[in-house]
Amino acid sequence: MTRSTCLGTAERLVASHCELGEGPGWTPATTTLPARVRWLNILAGELHHAAADGSDHVITQLARRTSYAALTLEGDYLLVGEGMLSRWNPETGAVEDVMPFEADAMPATRSNDARVDTHGSLWLSSMGCNAETGAGSLYRLHRGKLCKLMDGLTIPNALCFSPDGRFAYFTDTVTGQVLRWPLDADGWPLKSAGEGSAGEYNAPEVWADLRDCGGGPDGAVIDADGHMWIALWGAGRVARLDHDGKEIAHAALPVSQPSCPLFGGEGLSTLYITTAHEGMATPDHAAGDGDLFALDLSAHGFKGLAEPPLVLG
Repeated sequence: MTRSTCLGTAERLVASHCELGEGPGWTPATTTLPARVRWLNILAGELHHAAADGSDHVITQLARRTSYAALTLEGDYLLVGEGMLSRWNPETGAVEDVMPFEADAMPATRSNDARVDTHGSLWLSSMGCNAETGAGSLYRLHRGKLCKLMDGLTIPNALCFSPDGRFAYFTDTVTGQVLRWPLDADGWPLKSAGEGSAGEYNAPEVWADLRDCGGGPDGAVIDADGHMWIALWGAGRVARLDHDGKEIAHAALPVSQPSCPLFGGEGLSTLYITTAHEGMATPDHAAGDGDLFALDLSAHGFKGLAEPPLVLG
């Protein structure tokens, strides 16, 4: 494993006890609501919200297993759920189905990682409910139209984007490698010259090899310097990778299964980390398996990027 600087150990912020905590996002303050952090307990179909300091923890029970809640330009959320994309109004609680999402493959697949790109479009993924080899796919929802970008994946994760929008990053966790995909001016993967609109996308390139990092690459986010922070499932840390995909620093956790990091809080300088106790015979709730953790990185000068709102129309 590459030697890296430990930036500190994240502390438990919310005792949420999620079997599979995932999909964290930062919701800025509005005229009626304070800023807050949100995350999902995928397997239980729960949407969690809490204030920046972990207080005012609220759990909303959803109708289906859901992996991400994308904040839209209109201020509501697009829920990426099992078999369906739907809109949820946080003020009224009303849910409106928008379009099926691999509904024809249910109950074999479910939604997994997702992230809004710099164009306000949503990249989202699916996987086999039992992580079956090659059962997963990667999609992009652009202005209300859903397009499949890739299939044959097993556990697609780490969806995030360079600050200038030139690259998309993702991993198939079982490979231990993070891929980088060059994008065109509209945020689509590049195609070979001369193939036209019907041509196949160029293959992504291996950008980071994490097979010897001690854990599986999971969720990721890009900071203001363009560096990736990626959760290492099973390794109990979130690694900061430089522009060449090498680990240069990390945040430690007292639990082994971090699932996804997020920057939020004042100045976007707090690293929030979801965790999970999925697959554990005896979860250690005293240590925080499945809880939300946080680490203030302001002293190190690190901060995140504001999440683009999802544009549906």
